[in-house]
Amino acid sequence: MKIGIIGAGGVGSSTAFALIMRGVARKVVLIDQNQSRAEAEAEDIAHATPFAYANKIKAGKYEDLKNAEVVIVTAGANQKPGQTRNDLLATNVKIFENIIPQIKKYAPNTILLIATNPVDVMTKVALNISGFPENRVFGSGTVLDTARFRTLLGYHLGVSPKSIHANVVGEHGDSEVLIWSNADAGTVQIEQLAKDINKPLTEEIKSEIDNNVRNAAYHIISGKGSTTFGIAGALTRICQAIGSNEYAILNVSSLHNKVENIEDICISLPCIIGKRGIHGKIYPSFSDDEHKLLEKSAQTIKQHTDIALENIK
Repeated sequence: MKIGIIGAGGVGSSTAFALIMRGVARKVVLIDQNQSRAEAEAEDIAHATPFAYANKIKAGKYEDLKNAEVVIVTAGANQKPGQTRNDLLATNVKIFENIIPQIKKYAPNTILLIATNPVDVMTKVALNISGFPENRVFGSGTVLDTARFRTLLGYHLGVSPKSIHANVVGEHGDSEVLIWSNADAGTVQIEQLAKDINKPLTEEIKSEIDNNVRNAAYHIISGKGSTTFGIAGALTRICQAIGSNEYAILNVSSLHNKVENIEDICISLPCIIGKRGIHGKIYPSFSDDEHKLLEKSAQTIKQHTDIALENIK
C-alpha cells in the first residue's frame, strides 16, 4: 500500500516510521513545506528499513501522491502547553485550504485520514473542501483515547489491554466520553470483573482513570512538547485495517447526519474500516448518563464546526 503523509513534524515522521517498521506501507511519501526536514526524516527512516521490511520512503511533492491509497494529514499548528485543541482551529482551517485541493488534484481516489487537531472539526473541513465521498474522509478520532482507556484498565486489572473491550466516543478532546457501562473483559462487565478479582473500580479509581485518559495529551505536551508515538500507533492501526481490508471496528471520526439530536457533524463512534474506508457505522448502546454526556460532546463539536465552516473561503 502506498501512503502519503502531509507534515513531517513529530506526528508525521513518527507515523512514517511506524508504517515502515510494521510493514503496513509498501511506500511512504513524506511531504512538508520544509523540504529539508522531509528529506532528513525520510533518509533517517530509510536507514532503518534493513531491520524491518524492504519498503521505501521518500520525501516528495504533491504530484508524488499519484495512486496513493491513503493520504494522512498531520500538518497544522502544534498544540502548546495550556492550549486546547480547539484553540488551533482558525490557523489549521487556512492550512487545509492550501493542502486539501492539492491532494484532490493528484490523488482524487485516495482515502483522506485526518490527524490534525481539532480532529473532528478538521475532518468536516476536509470533507467539505475535498468533496470526496464521506466513506473516504475520516479522522483518527478517539482511536488513541480508546487505547489509553484500555491501557489504564489493563494496568489496574492486571489484564492485557488487548483483551479489554472499552471505548471512548464523542469528541477527541475535553468533552470525550468514556463508556463504562458496556466495557468488558472475558465477556464479564468490567466493574463486575474488577470486584471478582478483588481489584474494584471505586469511584476514586474511575475518576483517576478518566482524568488520565482525558488529560493525557496535556500531560505529555507539558513534559515533552508534543504527543507523537501514541497517535502514530493509532494511525498505523487504521492504515493496517484499510490495507488488509480487515473490516475492523475502530472509533474513527466520521460524518453522522444526527447524533443525540445534533445534526451534520464528524464525531467518533465505532466504524467498520476496510479497503474502501468506512464500510459501515455502529451506534453503540450505553447508559442514559452517557447519552447525555455524548450529547454535550456533540454540541461542542457542532459549535466549533460551524465557526470553522464560516471561515472557509
